[in-house]
Amino acid sequence: MSEDGPDRLESGVVSNLKYDLPAGLVVFLVALPLCLGIALASRASGIEDANNVPLMAGIIAGVIGGLVVAPLSGSQLSVSGPAAGLTTLVAGGIASLGGFEQFLPAIVIAGGMQIVAGLLRGGVIANIFPVSVVEGMLAGIGIILILKQLPHALGRDEDYEGSLDFWMAGHQDDAFSQIEAAIVTASPSVVIVSVACLIVLVVWKQPFIANKSWSKILPGPLVAVLLGVGLNELFGLIAPTMQILGTEGHMVQLPVLGSPMATIKSLPSPDWSVMGNPKVWTVAATIAAVASLESLLSVEAVDKLDPFRRTSNTNRELLAQGAGNALSGLIGGLPVTAVIVRSSTNVYSGGRTRMSAVFHGILLVGLVLAVPFLLNRIPLAALAAVLLTVGYKLSRYELYKKMYKSGADQFVPFIITVLLTVFVDLLTGVMVGLVIGVVMVLITNFQSAISVVNDENAWLIRFTANVSFMNKTKLRNVLAKIPNGSEVVIDGVAASHIDHDILSIIEDFVESARFRDITVQTRRLESKDHPIRLPGA
Repeated sequence: MSEDGPDRLESGVVSNLKYDLPAGLVVFLVALPLCLGIALASRASGIEDANNVPLMAGIIAGVIGGLVVAPLSGSQLSVSGPAAGLTTLVAGGIASLGGFEQFLPAIVIAGGMQIVAGLLRGGVIANIFPVSVVEGMLAGIGIILILKQLPHALGRDEDYEGSLDFWMAGHQDDAFSQIEAAIVTASPSVVIVSVACLIVLVVWKQPFIANKSWSKILPGPLVAVLLGVGLNELFGLIAPTMQILGTEGHMVQLPVLGSPMATIKSLPSPDWSVMGNPKVWTVAATIAAVASLESLLSVEAVDKLDPFRRTSNTNRELLAQGAGNALSGLIGGLPVTAVIVRSSTNVYSGGRTRMSAVFHGILLVGLVLAVPFLLNRIPLAALAAVLLTVGYKLSRYELYKKMYKSGADQFVPFIITVLLTVFVDLLTGVMVGLVIGVVMVLITNFQSAISVVNDENAWLIRFTANVSFMNKTKLRNVLAKIPNGSEVVIDGVAASHIDHDILSIIEDFVESARFRDITVQTRRLESKDHPIRLPGA
């Protein structure tokens, strides 16, 4: 996909493989360290390592997101897996239930709850979020991606890969202080890799490369990662002191457990003896609610990024997420949600159908089991460069300019969503943004619902939208200005609903008009019934 977008959508799975396979490979490269990082961040304090979250639990969730959720998903481009937004819930659930094996049944139950929600058409919830809030969420994720990846690009990897929290868990540090510290302690070799990869990513989008047919098969992020690996191997040959080492935390660190069968046998199993514990059901309900909301928000956001503007089936998405979580809990994985970072990477890498997400799942299960030692040669700096470009595209300057020009009713909820997504968390940003959006709609309707035109003693009061008790003050002020002896027309033809409070004010005005020699004519006020009616009313 070029910067100008694709020309057309080809039909069929096979015809789109030339786009989906390279995109799936890029998503795999980004998802691998994120799955590991989120598993690490989900570990509960006070629980022994043997009964805590294994790193492979993150990989399992990524595999389930690709091989199970993607084929069933209601979205063509959404990518699912373990999510940073659930790490606190997972750690808390493990601590309250006594261990990861005791926590796994809660994931299975949460999946069942999501399936029920999908069957009950709960996906309609996605439609309540206005575009300004969805755009704000994307822009906020873009900013936090840049803030959190800059330290990795400079060689400081104290925070786990995939973190989207402005504040570091268990520290007084925040994203800004981490960047400041990373600048002071920058590793020259890491910086060289990061800059080289960024240059490749920028150059790859230039027309002289982007317009070539082979660039669709060899995407820039893949070239950047290969370059990062090559540069680090070159450092090892010509300047060993500059080589980036996994022992310093600057590389992908996939656990090497021996044979694939040994890896499979190491996976934990659910402890079903806790099913009678009410805490399990409470934890399950919390996971189902948060995971469903994040998935619906992600799918809604991906539809905005989709160059073909396809509309996802949100009810089907809930069913897919439920199936994924039920299976992930059964085989020892973390909870699964649709994830914006991986999904946006998929879009910007040129993915076109579900096969890109499926292919990323195939690579996760195949390469992690077969050649984990090769994957551990990838510098995090190369992946940071890829995510920095994704963050820039999500939060580009043109978006802020467009939202500002759209007016206060769009810009205010947008910018509030951005700020809260960055400095608090995604769900808080979205929910507060939604409330602000509703308030802005009410203010807009309040200001424009009543128009007044007068020519000497002739007055026309027209209701141009729904009018409610919030418009009482304006209507009373308008009516109070009408002089004695006037002719007044109150027109409600354009309003689909007129609140009882408004009708009461008009009735009082008509009653008092005869004492002031005011002639009042009303149009279509009597037929404006409330849309919610009581039985028999």
